[in-house]
Amino acid sequence: MFTRLTRLGKGDDYEDLEGDDNVEMDITDMYRSLGKAVGGRSPDRVEGQRRPEQKSANTVAPGDETFTVQECIDQIGFGKFQVKLSILTGFAWMADAMEMMILAILSPALHCEWRLEGWQEAFITTVVFCGMMFSSSIWGSICDKYGRKTELILCSVITCYFGILSAFAPNFLWMLILRGLVGFGIGGAPQSVTLYAEFLPTKSRATAVTLVEMFWAIGACFEVLLALIVMPTLGWPYLLGISALPLLLFSIFCVWLPESARYDMTRGCYDKALHTLERIARDNGKPMPLGRLVESHSHAVKRGQVKDLFIPELKVTTALLWIVWLVCAFSYYGIVLLTTAMFENPDGCHGTDVKYNPNPSCFLECKTLTTKDYTDLTWTTFAEFPGLFITAYLLNKIGRKYTMTVEFIVFTVFVMLVNICTTRALLTFFLFVARAFISGAFQGAYVYTPEVYPTSMRALGLGTCSAMARVGAIITPFVAQVLLKESAYAAISLYGGMCLIASVAAFFLPIETKGRDMKDSGAEVTKPKDSSK
Repeated sequence: MFTRLTRLGKGDDYEDLEGDDNVEMDITDMYRSLGKAVGGRSPDRVEGQRRPEQKSANTVAPGDETFTVQECIDQIGFGKFQVKLSILTGFAWMADAMEMMILAILSPALHCEWRLEGWQEAFITTVVFCGMMFSSSIWGSICDKYGRKTELILCSVITCYFGILSAFAPNFLWMLILRGLVGFGIGGAPQSVTLYAEFLPTKSRATAVTLVEMFWAIGACFEVLLALIVMPTLGWPYLLGISALPLLLFSIFCVWLPESARYDMTRGCYDKALHTLERIARDNGKPMPLGRLVESHSHAVKRGQVKDLFIPELKVTTALLWIVWLVCAFSYYGIVLLTTAMFENPDGCHGTDVKYNPNPSCFLECKTLTTKDYTDLTWTTFAEFPGLFITAYLLNKIGRKYTMTVEFIVFTVFVMLVNICTTRALLTFFLFVARAFISGAFQGAYVYTPEVYPTSMRALGLGTCSAMARVGAIITPFVAQVLLKESAYAAISLYGGMCLIASVAAFFLPIETKGRDMKDSGAEVTKPKDSSK
């Protein structure tokens, strides 16, 4: 319903009148008994259904009290509902992180078992990102047309199904096909951030989105520990099969997941949006705002077109964000793959104690990851936790774009230090710090992007940025797994140089979203005064 009787005659206690069969009768009878309208509205506007003559949710009588979705969520605040949503969203991130982290483990294993060359190892990783890039915009459009909830369930089921099937891949070609389809499903995972951000109060949005990314770190760490147990005994097929199961659980739990109220409003489903907001208020034990739910703008919304990302208010932001996302993925997945690749590096300097032949003629000479390698990989994976906490602090302290700028620069410094021929312990420390800060920069981009794009194009904006990220991710295996074996210095320096470019792009982003309300249409996007200063 649009109009709700929220306060009755006795004091100011909040009372929620529920029961669709009785609400209209109760309110109409009260009008007759009291001889007046509640909140200045006439009886023919009380019912929740939209009247044929009512053209939009913004058609209000003079003197009406109104509130938007964001104003309602801000008043209700962060509570039990958001905690449950954080856990569910985080579980999705954890499951997807396991599917991504396995890339650093699978290639070295298949290198020996199937006697793959370097380019074939890289292609097993690249094909996943090709699937992700191809599907990112598709998932964004599905998300905007059919809803966030539908998209998340569909992409999770696809990822789980083909993840399990890939455990039975009989050869290299089948592995490429099945892992590519896994990538197609994973391409929809970033939309969980879209749904999550739309349910968060403005004050806590940056911290909440950043901290929920801890589940990604948990999933990555869990995958490495799982590999430490499974790989020596059962092998990679069992690791692939077990790693896909959490997505099946997420798909089942999605029955509880509500559709975004912002999405329902922009689609004209005002009753559904109000029902969702009432549900949040009940879960959090807080009252709904007085008045009527309305859209925050009074004109029609054009949806789902890539050209809308290049309106005058957003064209520079879109171009710079594409650079930021491309470099984020290139460097983040690069440092993940680089870690295991460095442990196998044949130069006897970067991570290995002695030189060896990376392409031995004898199968028994093939070097696989050892228990020590898995242990060091676990340590570098744990780097994501301090990276997230540092990012959560900086986002609210100095703003979104300056946080990304600083973290790109710190990553550049420490990844360049990896060029030093040093001990295994010091190498692991350099990789630890570099991964912490590139992980933080990536999360900063995940916070900034849903905030800067309006609801009408938010999922599409995030989807296209995600597609650009896949371009970087497609390239990075050939740097970390192929170029590294030819020249470690060239590969490492390339990562440092790319992040310097990204730091400049982040610095010149024209819109700072710290403390800024999320918008619903492109016409509402302006360049506010920098609130981070």
